[in-house]
Amino acid sequence: MGMPVITASETTRDQAITDLIQSVALEETALSHILNAEGEKIQKMVALPDVTPEVLLATNKSVESMVNAVSRLEMILHSKLSSFEGCLCKSTSVKE
Repeated sequence: MGMPVITASETTRDQAITDLIQSVALEETALSHILNAEGEKIQKMVALPDVTPEVLLATNKSVESMVNAVSRLEMILHSKLSSFEGCLCKSTSVKE
């Protein structure tokens, strides 16, 4: 596999910033799905009739690890968004 080729585009600065903010929003959506799946995992484990405390503790540890990873990613996404504060020009006012 060769090196990727990046070509110049006609994208404006405002569009590039908007695209980056939208990508953060998509990542936030993905992280919310991950957290929801972890919650469902706990619910299913607790509902098992023969589940042992050891299995519940292992599940909890797994979920805790994932939540910590998501928290770290949230901090990175927040940092990304903070980079763009005040970068977008205000558009012309919207007529009511």
